[in-house]
Amino acid sequence: MSSNLNGLVVAVTGAFGTLGMAVAQAAAERGAKVVMIDHAHEPAVHLPPSLADALQLGGMDLTSYDLAQSATAAIREKFGRLDALVNIAGGFRWETLADGDLASWDFLYNINLRTTATMSKAALPLLTQGTHGRIVNIGAGAALKAGMGMGAYAASKAGVARLTESLAEELKDTGVTVNAVLPSIIDTLQNRADMPDADFSRWVSPAELAAVILFLLSAEASAVTGALIPVSGRV
Repeated sequence: MSSNLNGLVVAVTGAFGTLGMAVAQAAAERGAKVVMIDHAHEPAVHLPPSLADALQLGGMDLTSYDLAQSATAAIREKFGRLDALVNIAGGFRWETLADGDLASWDFLYNINLRTTATMSKAALPLLTQGTHGRIVNIGAGAALKAGMGMGAYAASKAGVARLTESLAEELKDTGVTVNAVLPSIIDTLQNRADMPDADFSRWVSPAELAAVILFLLSAEASAVTGALIPVSGRV
């Protein structure tokens, strides 16, 4: 089933990255009006034709609630509403506790959990205005069972999971659904470079993950909220 997002305004954070670009492109191809939000000032690659009319909001440090509010203000000015928010902004570090830097815990908390909280909070006034509000967060399978060196990352993504569940309960009577996908290893150029001997075919492709996210944004998923959905491929 191809999820129809015709006419909906969909904002994607981390939109200039590999997964963000895949989600933004897929949403646009299904008829959405796309807002691309990123810490980078501009995309590193040329945008596909489907994103030619996307609203680009670069230079947005979403650890700042003020900047998150400025992003939603720009969305309101351009479109007058917001129907869906996909929180993809984030990052990863592999470090053991013994040899790693404790600052990594703060860093990953800020870019993975705080950005999700600040952007969601800033977007709530717009999302709750309509009848089709959607928030989809990016968790991680590692948050359920962390391996060596994954402590700081898994802890930050566990926070995303708990935020997803809590916010879903908070918004139940507004019609806004809040869900998260829990990927394993995403097939990106960076991950291939970091793990050159791995079997890439077992990983989750950005397009596969985007398809699940777009389903959660669609009308067909209106009864799903508070869900943490593993999207682990064959890992």
